[in-house]
Amino acid sequence: MYKLKGKVQHYAWGGHDYIPQLLNEINFENLPYAEYWMGAHHSSPSLIETGTELVPLNRLLEENKDLLGDKVLSQFGGLPYLFKVLDVKDMLSIQVHPSKAEAEKGFRNENQKGIPLNAANRNYKDDNHKPEVMVALSGFWLLHGFKQKEELEETLMKIAPFNFLLPVFEKEGYYGLYKYVMELSPAKVDAILGPLIAGLLPAYKAQELPLSDPGYWASKAVAAEGERLTEIDRGIFSIYFFNIVYLQPGEGVFQGAGLPHAYLHGQNIELMSNSDNVLRGGLTPKHIDVPELLKHIQFEGITPEVMKGEVRGVETVYPCPVPDFVVSSIRVKKGKPYTHTAGSAEILLVLSGQADFRSPQQGFTLKQGESAFIGAGESYEISTETNAVLYKAAVPV
Repeated sequence: MYKLKGKVQHYAWGGHDYIPQLLNEINFENLPYAEYWMGAHHSSPSLIETGTELVPLNRLLEENKDLLGDKVLSQFGGLPYLFKVLDVKDMLSIQVHPSKAEAEKGFRNENQKGIPLNAANRNYKDDNHKPEVMVALSGFWLLHGFKQKEELEETLMKIAPFNFLLPVFEKEGYYGLYKYVMELSPAKVDAILGPLIAGLLPAYKAQELPLSDPGYWASKAVAAEGERLTEIDRGIFSIYFFNIVYLQPGEGVFQGAGLPHAYLHGQNIELMSNSDNVLRGGLTPKHIDVPELLKHIQFEGITPEVMKGEVRGVETVYPCPVPDFVVSSIRVKKGKPYTHTAGSAEILLVLSGQADFRSPQQGFTLKQGESAFIGAGESYEISTETNAVLYKAAVPV
Protein backbone atom coordinates (compact mmCIF):
# COMPACT_ATOMS: atom_id res chain seq x y z
CA MET A 1 0.00 0.00 0.00
CA TYR A 2 1.19 3.49 -0.84
CA LYS A 3 -0.18 6.97 -0.40
CA LEU A 4 -0.88 8.54 -3.80
CA LYS A 5 -1.01 12.19 -4.86
CA GLY A 6 -2.87 12.96 -8.08
CA LYS A 7 -2.57 15.84 -10.53
CA VAL A 8 -5.01 18.72 -11.05
CA GLN A 9 -5.88 19.76 -14.62
CA HIS A 10 -6.81 23.45 -14.91
CA TYR A 11 -8.99 23.28 -18.04
CA ALA A 12 -11.07 26.40 -18.70
CA TRP A 13 -14.44 24.65 -18.29
CA GLY A 14 -13.77 23.65 -14.67
CA GLY A 15 -15.22 25.08 -11.49
CA HIS A 16 -13.19 26.98 -8.92
CA ASP A 17 -14.35 25.52 -5.60
CA TYR A 18 -15.35 21.84 -5.58
CA ILE A 19 -11.99 20.16 -6.23
CA PRO A 20 -9.95 22.59 -4.06
CA GLN A 21 -12.38 21.94 -1.19
CA LEU A 22 -12.17 18.17 -1.78
CA LEU A 23 -8.36 18.33 -1.71
CA ASN A 24 -8.27 20.75 1.24
CA GLU A 25 -6.46 23.33 -0.88
CA ILE A 26 -6.92 27.09 -1.14
CA ASN A 27 -7.36 28.31 -4.71
CA PHE A 28 -5.29 31.47 -4.24
CA GLU A 29 -5.01 32.17 -7.98
CA ASN A 30 -8.72 31.52 -8.64
CA LEU A 31 -7.84 28.92 -11.28
CA PRO A 32 -10.38 26.55 -12.79
CA TYR A 33 -9.97 23.13 -11.18
CA ALA A 34 -11.52 20.92 -13.87
CA GLU A 35 -10.13 17.43 -13.27
CA TYR A 36 -8.14 15.55 -10.65
CA TRP A 37 -6.21 12.66 -12.22
CA MET A 38 -5.17 9.52 -10.39
CA GLY A 39 -3.24 7.13 -12.59
CA ALA A 40 -0.13 6.41 -14.62
CA HIS A 41 -0.88 8.26 -17.88
CA HIS A 42 2.45 9.44 -19.27
CA SER A 43 1.27 13.02 -19.68
CA SER A 44 0.39 13.50 -16.00
CA PRO A 45 1.27 10.55 -13.74
CA SER A 46 0.34 10.53 -10.06
CA LEU A 47 3.07 10.60 -7.44
CA ILE A 48 3.61 7.77 -4.96
CA GLU A 49 5.06 8.15 -1.46
CA THR A 50 7.65 5.40 -1.07
CA GLY A 51 8.88 6.56 2.31
CA THR A 52 12.02 8.27 1.05
CA GLU A 53 10.86 10.06 -2.10
CA LEU A 54 7.94 10.84 -4.39
CA VAL A 55 8.00 8.53 -7.42
CA PRO A 56 5.78 8.85 -10.54
CA LEU A 57 3.33 5.95 -10.60
CA ASN A 58 4.27 4.94 -14.16
CA ARG A 59 7.91 4.62 -13.05
CA LEU A 60 6.97 2.61 -9.95
CA LEU A 61 5.00 0.18 -12.11
CA GLU A 62 7.81 -0.12 -14.65
CA GLU A 63 10.18 -1.11 -11.88
CA ASN A 64 7.67 -3.29 -9.97
CA LYS A 65 5.44 -4.96 -12.54
CA ASP A 66 4.21 -7.49 -9.99
CA LEU A 67 2.09 -4.70 -8.47
CA LEU A 68 -0.21 -4.97 -11.50
CA GLY A 69 -1.01 -8.66 -11.06
CA ASP A 70 -0.20 -11.41 -13.56
CA LYS A 71 -3.45 -11.20 -15.55
CA VAL A 72 -3.35 -7.41 -15.91
CA LEU A 73 0.34 -7.47 -16.82
CA SER A 74 -0.15 -10.11 -19.52
CA GLN A 75 -3.31 -8.54 -20.94
CA PHE A 76 -2.45 -4.84 -20.77
CA GLY A 77 1.26 -4.49 -19.97
CA GLY A 78 0.55 -1.58 -17.64
CA LEU A 79 -2.17 0.11 -15.59
CA PRO A 80 -5.14 0.04 -17.99
CA TYR A 81 -7.25 2.77 -16.40
CA LEU A 82 -7.24 6.46 -15.48
CA PHE A 83 -9.28 7.57 -12.44
CA LYS A 84 -10.65 11.13 -12.21
CA VAL A 85 -12.81 13.59 -10.31
CA LEU A 86 -14.46 16.18 -12.58
CA ASP A 87 -16.10 19.52 -11.79
CA VAL A 88 -17.98 20.66 -14.89
CA LYS A 89 -18.97 24.34 -14.69
CA ASP A 90 -19.17 24.98 -18.43
CA MET A 91 -20.12 22.51 -21.15
CA LEU A 92 -17.48 20.18 -22.52
CA SER A 93 -17.04 19.54 -26.23
CA ILE A 94 -19.27 17.18 -28.20
CA GLN A 95 -17.03 14.16 -28.46
CA VAL A 96 -16.63 10.52 -29.40
CA HIS A 97 -13.87 8.03 -28.68
CA PRO A 98 -12.47 5.48 -31.15
CA SER A 99 -12.39 1.71 -30.75
CA LYS A 100 -9.10 0.02 -29.85
CA ALA A 101 -8.48 -1.09 -33.44
CA GLU A 102 -9.26 2.36 -34.86
CA ALA A 103 -7.10 4.06 -32.22
CA GLU A 104 -4.14 1.87 -33.15
CA LYS A 105 -4.65 2.62 -36.85
CA GLY A 106 -5.15 6.36 -36.36
CA PHE A 107 -2.17 6.70 -34.02
CA ARG A 108 0.07 4.83 -36.47
CA ASN A 109 -1.11 6.93 -39.43
CA GLU A 110 -0.53 10.26 -37.69
CA ASN A 111 2.91 9.10 -36.53
CA GLN A 112 3.79 8.20 -40.12
CA LYS A 113 2.67 11.67 -41.23
CA GLY A 114 5.05 13.18 -38.67
CA ILE A 115 2.34 15.07 -36.74
CA PRO A 116 3.79 15.97 -33.31
CA LEU A 117 1.98 14.43 -30.33
CA ASN A 118 1.25 17.88 -28.92
CA ALA A 119 0.10 19.39 -32.23
CA ALA A 120 -3.26 21.18 -32.16
CA ASN A 121 -4.46 19.20 -35.20
CA ARG A 122 -3.56 15.81 -33.71
CA ASN A 123 -6.56 13.42 -33.33
CA TYR A 124 -4.80 10.44 -31.72
CA LYS A 125 -2.57 11.00 -28.68
CA ASP A 126 -2.04 7.25 -28.08
CA ASP A 127 -3.02 3.86 -29.48
CA ASN A 128 -5.71 2.99 -26.93
CA HIS A 129 -9.49 3.10 -26.86
CA LYS A 130 -11.24 5.27 -24.25
CA PRO A 131 -14.46 3.73 -22.96
CA GLU A 132 -15.51 5.47 -19.77
CA VAL A 133 -17.91 5.21 -16.86
CA MET A 134 -19.07 8.09 -14.69
CA VAL A 135 -20.87 8.17 -11.35
CA ALA A 136 -22.57 11.41 -10.33
CA LEU A 137 -21.40 13.10 -7.13
CA SER A 138 -24.02 15.86 -7.53
CA GLY A 139 -27.01 16.23 -9.77
CA PHE A 140 -25.35 15.86 -13.18
CA TRP A 141 -26.45 16.80 -16.71
CA LEU A 142 -25.00 15.34 -19.90
CA LEU A 143 -25.68 14.63 -23.57
CA HIS A 144 -25.62 10.90 -24.30
CA GLY A 145 -26.19 9.38 -27.76
CA PHE A 146 -28.72 10.23 -30.45
CA LYS A 147 -32.41 10.41 -29.60
CA GLN A 148 -34.59 7.53 -30.76
CA LYS A 149 -36.01 8.03 -34.27
CA GLU A 150 -39.51 9.13 -33.24
CA GLU A 151 -38.20 11.61 -30.68
CA LEU A 152 -35.69 13.11 -33.10
CA GLU A 153 -38.40 13.43 -35.77
CA GLU A 154 -40.57 15.23 -33.22
CA THR A 155 -37.70 17.64 -32.48
CA LEU A 156 -37.18 18.39 -36.17
CA MET A 157 -40.91 19.05 -36.59
CA LYS A 158 -41.34 21.12 -33.40
CA ILE A 159 -38.34 23.46 -33.95
CA ALA A 160 -39.35 25.55 -36.96
CA PRO A 161 -35.78 26.37 -38.17
CA PHE A 162 -35.12 22.59 -38.26
CA ASN A 163 -38.19 21.66 -40.32
CA PHE A 164 -36.19 21.50 -43.54
CA LEU A 165 -33.94 18.83 -41.97
CA LEU A 166 -36.80 16.36 -41.56
CA PRO A 167 -36.68 15.11 -45.20
CA VAL A 168 -32.89 14.77 -44.87
CA PHE A 169 -33.33 12.56 -41.81
CA GLU A 170 -36.14 10.52 -43.36
CA LYS A 171 -34.15 9.89 -46.54
CA GLU A 172 -30.55 9.57 -45.27
CA GLY A 173 -30.94 8.63 -41.58
CA TYR A 174 -28.73 9.65 -38.67
CA TYR A 175 -25.53 9.65 -40.73
CA GLY A 176 -26.95 11.83 -43.48
CA LEU A 177 -28.51 14.28 -41.02
CA TYR A 178 -25.37 14.70 -38.92
CA LYS A 179 -23.08 14.91 -41.95
CA TYR A 180 -25.33 17.60 -43.42
CA VAL A 181 -25.21 19.93 -40.40
CA MET A 182 -21.53 19.28 -39.71
CA GLU A 183 -20.64 20.31 -43.27
CA LEU A 184 -22.81 23.44 -43.44
CA SER A 185 -21.04 26.71 -44.15
CA PRO A 186 -20.64 29.02 -41.16
CA ALA A 187 -23.03 31.50 -42.79
CA LYS A 188 -25.72 28.83 -43.12
CA VAL A 189 -25.20 27.72 -39.51
CA ASP A 190 -25.73 31.33 -38.40
CA ALA A 191 -28.81 31.68 -40.59
CA ILE A 192 -30.42 28.60 -39.01
CA LEU A 193 -29.34 28.95 -35.39
CA GLY A 194 -29.19 32.76 -35.06
CA PRO A 195 -32.96 33.44 -35.06
CA LEU A 196 -33.60 30.36 -32.92
CA ILE A 197 -31.17 31.44 -30.20
CA ALA A 198 -32.21 35.09 -30.41
CA GLY A 199 -35.76 34.00 -29.57
CA LEU A 200 -34.57 31.90 -26.61
CA LEU A 201 -32.12 34.30 -24.94
CA PRO A 202 -34.75 36.47 -23.14
CA ALA A 203 -36.27 33.40 -21.47
CA TYR A 204 -32.79 32.05 -20.68
CA LYS A 205 -31.70 35.30 -19.02
CA ALA A 206 -34.98 35.39 -17.07
CA GLN A 207 -34.21 31.83 -15.87
CA GLU A 208 -37.44 30.55 -17.38
CA LEU A 209 -35.98 27.62 -19.34
CA PRO A 210 -35.77 24.24 -17.56
CA LEU A 211 -32.44 22.41 -17.77
CA SER A 212 -34.21 19.53 -19.52
CA ASP A 213 -34.88 21.87 -22.48
CA PRO A 214 -32.16 21.87 -25.18
CA GLY A 215 -32.87 25.57 -25.57
CA TYR A 216 -31.35 26.17 -22.14
CA TRP A 217 -28.01 24.62 -23.11
CA ALA A 218 -28.06 26.19 -26.59
CA SER A 219 -28.58 29.60 -25.00
CA LYS A 220 -25.89 28.95 -22.42
CA ALA A 221 -23.41 28.11 -25.19
CA VAL A 222 -24.13 31.38 -26.98
CA ALA A 223 -24.21 33.42 -23.76
CA ALA A 224 -20.72 32.11 -22.97
CA GLU A 225 -19.57 33.77 -26.21
CA GLY A 226 -21.03 37.14 -25.23
CA GLU A 227 -24.40 36.42 -26.92
CA ARG A 228 -22.72 36.73 -30.30
CA LEU A 229 -25.08 35.47 -33.02
CA THR A 230 -22.40 35.13 -35.68
CA GLU A 231 -19.90 32.30 -36.03
CA ILE A 232 -22.25 30.19 -33.90
CA ASP A 233 -20.87 26.82 -32.82
CA ARG A 234 -22.44 24.04 -34.90
CA GLY A 235 -22.23 21.82 -31.82
CA ILE A 236 -25.59 23.35 -30.87
CA PHE A 237 -27.26 21.03 -33.39
CA SER A 238 -26.03 18.11 -31.29
CA ILE A 239 -27.73 19.54 -28.19
CA TYR A 240 -31.04 19.10 -30.03
CA PHE A 241 -30.22 15.75 -31.66
CA PHE A 242 -28.84 13.97 -28.56
CA ASN A 243 -30.52 12.69 -25.39
CA ILE A 244 -30.32 15.12 -22.46
CA VAL A 245 -29.79 12.98 -19.36
CA TYR A 246 -30.00 13.92 -15.68
CA LEU A 247 -28.30 11.72 -13.09
CA GLN A 248 -28.99 11.76 -9.37
CA PRO A 249 -25.98 11.43 -7.04
CA GLY A 250 -24.87 7.79 -7.04
CA GLU A 251 -26.28 7.06 -10.50
CA GLY A 252 -23.89 6.19 -13.31
CA VAL A 253 -23.66 5.80 -17.05
CA PHE A 254 -21.23 3.95 -19.34
CA GLN A 255 -20.03 5.42 -22.65
CA GLY A 256 -18.31 3.06 -25.05
CA ALA A 257 -16.53 3.55 -28.36
CA GLY A 258 -18.54 5.47 -30.92
CA LEU A 259 -21.15 6.88 -28.52
CA PRO A 260 -21.34 10.69 -28.96
CA HIS A 261 -21.65 12.56 -25.68
CA ALA A 262 -20.84 15.74 -23.77
CA TYR A 263 -20.84 16.64 -20.09
CA LEU A 264 -22.97 19.71 -19.37
CA HIS A 265 -22.85 20.47 -15.64
CA GLY A 266 -22.07 18.92 -12.26
CA GLN A 267 -19.45 16.91 -10.40
CA ASN A 268 -18.64 13.26 -11.01
CA ILE A 269 -16.26 10.39 -10.56
CA GLU A 270 -14.95 9.19 -13.93
CA LEU A 271 -13.01 6.03 -14.74
CA MET A 272 -11.73 5.35 -18.24
CA SER A 273 -9.16 3.41 -20.18
CA ASN A 274 -5.69 4.93 -19.96
CA SER A 275 -6.07 7.11 -23.04
CA ASP A 276 -6.50 10.72 -24.15
CA ASN A 277 -8.03 10.08 -27.59
CA VAL A 278 -10.92 12.48 -28.27
CA LEU A 279 -12.61 13.26 -31.59
CA ARG A 280 -14.63 16.48 -31.24
CA GLY A 281 -17.84 17.65 -32.88
CA GLY A 282 -18.40 21.13 -31.50
CA LEU A 283 -18.84 23.33 -28.40
CA THR A 284 -15.09 23.75 -28.40
CA PRO A 285 -12.35 25.96 -29.84
CA LYS A 286 -10.21 22.83 -30.20
CA HIS A 287 -9.48 20.87 -33.38
CA ILE A 288 -12.52 19.39 -35.17
CA ASP A 289 -11.90 16.88 -37.96
CA VAL A 290 -15.36 16.22 -39.45
CA PRO A 291 -14.39 13.38 -41.83
CA GLU A 292 -12.57 11.56 -39.02
CA LEU A 293 -15.42 12.20 -36.59
CA LEU A 294 -18.00 10.75 -38.99
CA LYS A 295 -15.99 7.51 -39.29
CA HIS A 296 -16.46 6.67 -35.62
CA ILE A 297 -19.88 7.82 -34.43
CA GLN A 298 -22.54 5.27 -33.52
CA PHE A 299 -25.31 6.48 -35.87
CA GLU A 300 -28.38 5.06 -34.17
CA GLY A 301 -30.93 6.16 -31.63
CA ILE A 302 -30.48 4.90 -28.09
CA THR A 303 -32.36 4.93 -24.80
CA PRO A 304 -29.81 5.84 -22.10
CA GLU A 305 -29.18 3.11 -19.54
CA VAL A 306 -28.74 4.66 -16.09
CA MET A 307 -26.88 2.44 -13.64
CA LYS A 308 -27.87 2.34 -9.98
CA GLY A 309 -24.96 0.07 -9.06
CA GLU A 310 -24.97 -3.41 -7.51
CA VAL A 311 -24.87 -3.33 -3.70
CA ARG A 312 -22.41 -5.88 -2.27
CA GLY A 313 -22.25 -5.27 1.46
CA VAL A 314 -20.73 -1.83 2.08
CA GLU A 315 -19.56 -1.66 -1.55
CA THR A 316 -21.66 -0.57 -4.55
CA VAL A 317 -20.18 -1.79 -7.84
CA TYR A 318 -20.85 -0.37 -11.32
CA PRO A 319 -19.96 -3.21 -13.76
CA CYS A 320 -18.99 -2.18 -17.29
CA PRO A 321 -18.81 -4.24 -20.52
CA VAL A 322 -15.03 -3.80 -20.87
CA PRO A 323 -12.08 -5.67 -19.29
CA ASP A 324 -10.11 -2.49 -18.53
CA PHE A 325 -11.76 -1.23 -15.36
CA VAL A 326 -14.49 -1.33 -12.74
CA VAL A 327 -15.50 1.45 -10.34
CA SER A 328 -17.21 1.13 -6.97
CA SER A 329 -18.18 3.24 -3.99
CA ILE A 330 -17.46 2.07 -0.44
CA ARG A 331 -19.31 3.36 2.63
CA VAL A 332 -17.52 2.48 5.85
CA LYS A 333 -19.13 3.02 9.27
CA LYS A 334 -17.63 2.81 12.73
CA GLY A 335 -17.39 -0.80 13.82
CA LYS A 336 -18.08 -2.13 10.32
CA PRO A 337 -14.74 -2.28 8.44
CA TYR A 338 -14.26 -3.11 4.78
CA THR A 339 -11.93 -6.04 4.17
CA HIS A 340 -10.61 -7.02 0.77
CA THR A 341 -7.76 -8.67 -1.14
CA ALA A 342 -6.84 -6.71 -4.26
CA GLY A 343 -7.10 -8.84 -7.41
CA SER A 344 -5.44 -6.10 -9.44
CA ALA A 345 -3.73 -2.78 -8.86
CA GLU A 346 -6.28 -0.50 -7.16
CA ILE A 347 -6.61 3.22 -6.50
CA LEU A 348 -8.87 4.46 -3.71
CA LEU A 349 -9.97 8.04 -3.07
CA VAL A 350 -11.47 9.18 0.24
CA LEU A 351 -14.40 11.35 -0.84
CA SER A 352 -15.48 12.24 2.70
CA GLY A 353 -14.57 11.40 6.28
CA GLN A 354 -11.39 9.72 7.48
CA ALA A 355 -10.28 6.17 6.68
CA ASP A 356 -7.70 3.96 8.42
CA PHE A 357 -5.94 1.55 6.04
CA ARG A 358 -4.29 -1.54 7.49
CA SER A 359 -2.47 -4.46 5.86
CA PRO A 360 -0.29 -7.15 7.47
CA GLN A 361 2.79 -5.04 6.74
CA GLN A 362 1.73 -1.44 7.32
CA GLY A 363 -0.97 1.10 7.97
CA PHE A 364 -1.84 4.75 7.46
CA THR A 365 -4.76 7.12 7.77
CA LEU A 366 -6.24 9.10 4.91
CA LYS A 367 -8.58 12.06 5.20
CA GLN A 368 -10.96 13.60 2.67
CA GLY A 369 -9.32 14.13 -0.73
CA GLU A 370 -6.41 11.76 -0.09
CA SER A 371 -5.74 8.60 -2.08
CA ALA A 372 -4.02 5.23 -1.88
CA PHE A 373 -2.49 2.89 -4.44
CA ILE A 374 -2.70 -0.81 -3.54
CA GLY A 375 -0.82 -3.53 -5.40
CA ALA A 376 -2.36 -6.76 -6.65
CA GLY A 377 -2.54 -9.52 -4.04
CA GLU A 378 -2.46 -7.17 -1.05
CA SER A 379 -4.99 -7.94 1.71
CA TYR A 380 -6.17 -4.88 3.59
CA GLU A 381 -8.86 -3.46 5.86
CA ILE A 382 -10.44 -0.02 5.93
CA SER A 383 -12.01 1.16 9.17
CA THR A 384 -13.16 4.51 10.50
CA GLU A 385 -13.96 6.25 13.76
CA THR A 386 -16.66 8.30 12.02
CA ASN A 387 -18.15 7.54 8.62
CA ALA A 388 -16.14 7.46 5.40
CA VAL A 389 -17.09 7.35 1.73
CA LEU A 390 -14.48 6.13 -0.76
CA TYR A 391 -14.38 5.43 -4.48
CA LYS A 392 -12.25 2.59 -5.82
CA ALA A 393 -10.83 1.95 -9.29
CA ALA A 394 -9.73 -1.59 -10.17
CA VAL A 395 -9.54 -4.14 -12.99
CA PRO A 396 -12.19 -6.89 -12.99
CA VAL A 397 -10.11 -10.08 -12.64
